[in-house]
Amino acid sequence: MKIELWKKPQNVTIIEGFPGFGLVGTISTEFLLDHLETVKIGSIWFSEMNPIVAVHDKKVIDPLGIFYNKKYNLVILHTITNIKGVEWKLANVLEEMAKKLKAKEVISIEGVGAVGKEKGGCEAYYYSKIKSKKWDKVGIKPLEEGIIMGVSASLLLKADKVPISCIFAETKTGLPDSRAAAKIIEVLDKYLGLGVDYKPLLKKAEQFEEKIKTIVKKANVVKTNSEEREISYMG
Repeated sequence: MKIELWKKPQNVTIIEGFPGFGLVGTISTEFLLDHLETVKIGSIWFSEMNPIVAVHDKKVIDPLGIFYNKKYNLVILHTITNIKGVEWKLANVLEEMAKKLKAKEVISIEGVGAVGKEKGGCEAYYYSKIKSKKWDKVGIKPLEEGIIMGVSASLLLKADKVPISCIFAETKTGLPDSRAAAKIIEVLDKYLGLGVDYKPLLKKAEQFEEKIKTIVKKANVVKTNSEEREISYMG
């Protein structure tokens, strides 16, 4: 695994989000890239990476791109590739990047399974190895019980070397969950003072849910018609 950094801003805050439950990390970081002024400063490459790229707005999107926002001194790691099986390697690379950029904090974004989440609601929790009173002002609870997996878990086990905090948003679905991502953006805004409005993600979530409902409804109609034809044929 290799990291390429063309610029090395110092004393930054690193925000990373990897594809996981509800794609919350990827949606959140992409939203930040769309709403903050950023420049690309690097990439991460590994041999196990699938040879697939996405094209957006006539541009090739890096599977693991590193971006920088000068106003808030933020480094954002945006990931759109499968990282299963290379979590430890990525944690090592993030540790290396944190050292090179003298990161004050690495914020890891995750979607976690929710039990009994009310319709339209979403809870968020944090776990931090950094003592900061800012978390008290954010208005979310610390994670007291739970299982953390993936890159976040790998980084937490390196907590003596990486100044890490994690933000978890509940999601019930394996489908892209913009509502959970909106909760992440809301928390980041309060914690870092980014001045980013999370409401467009809520609107996107509602539109996506309506689309899913329509697809399911049409699928059920097709299924019913098919069953009726089968009954008619058998009769």
